[in-house]
Amino acid sequence: MAHKLIRSLRTSAPLHKFNTPPKNTDMIRAGGITSMFRLPVYKDTKELDACFVGVPMDIGTSNRSGTRFGPRGIRNEAVLIRNVNNDTGARPYECLQVGDVGDVLLNQYNLPEACKMIKTAFSKLLQPGCIPLTMGGDHTISYPILQAMKEKHGKVALIHIDAHTDLYGPFMGSEMHHGNPFGLAVKEELIQCDRTVQIGLRGSGMEADYELPKKLGFKVVPAKDCWWKSLTPLMAEVREMVGDQPVYISFDIDSLDPSFAPGTGTPEIAGLTSIQALEIIRGCKGLNIVGCDLVEVSPPYDQAGVTAIHAANLLFEMLCVLPGNKY
Repeated sequence: MAHKLIRSLRTSAPLHKFNTPPKNTDMIRAGGITSMFRLPVYKDTKELDACFVGVPMDIGTSNRSGTRFGPRGIRNEAVLIRNVNNDTGARPYECLQVGDVGDVLLNQYNLPEACKMIKTAFSKLLQPGCIPLTMGGDHTISYPILQAMKEKHGKVALIHIDAHTDLYGPFMGSEMHHGNPFGLAVKEELIQCDRTVQIGLRGSGMEADYELPKKLGFKVVPAKDCWWKSLTPLMAEVREMVGDQPVYISFDIDSLDPSFAPGTGTPEIAGLTSIQALEIIRGCKGLNIVGCDLVEVSPPYDQAGVTAIHAANLLFEMLCVLPGNKY
């Protein structure tokens, strides 16, 4: 009787026009094209409500490199993720047309030129109204993406999950690097400072690292303030702070403790847990999300793909809180 009920539930769902990841009975998980969640690959976003896109760049890196392989590594580990979020009830593939648009072509020898190419690419992706979910790449990529976001949506609110403020200013005379995307975003007025939150900050650093974001009007939540706590109450505050403004989510995988995410360029101990990461992203439900990124996955330093597995799951969670989701 139980088997008949299960079979009935699996076969009674109505057919719909939306893309759906293939079942394991249609294509084994080790087979097929390595697209995100094994979704169809598109050349543009004209038919899409949301897209996965890779930015394979690590020339803005200051410590370990290898994040240029991040999009490929995340896609490789995304094959096990299924269609329904059983915890939240979200069914993104029943209400959103989602596809993988591949990777952005960029100049890997010239960082300013690479950023121009990224900005141009995202301006095109955004034009039909598509919401990009971006796989990095180092955190420099958030800067040109936010430039494109401003053209489309105006200044955005920012939910930034990271071990570092990424407001560190020039290094060796260069303002453009993975430690300063939000310094540049503030300088160019790409974000709403009074609607920006930074969660998970920690580690050794320079004097008064956390004073600058506070002076700018950011809500600053160091990792030590998250230890042994649920972050659900914090996200209620964040939702109230952001309101109905267009919001961009930028998730640096080094916000997680290295025990969860060893494959990253600048690991810091005593970070967030994977459970807290889910609480943060699920706490964004109901916000006017216009784009997301997940950056700094470095497969050469990843053990058994554990960092990329976390990244793939967190990107699915981001998909599940986009506007228009079915629950």
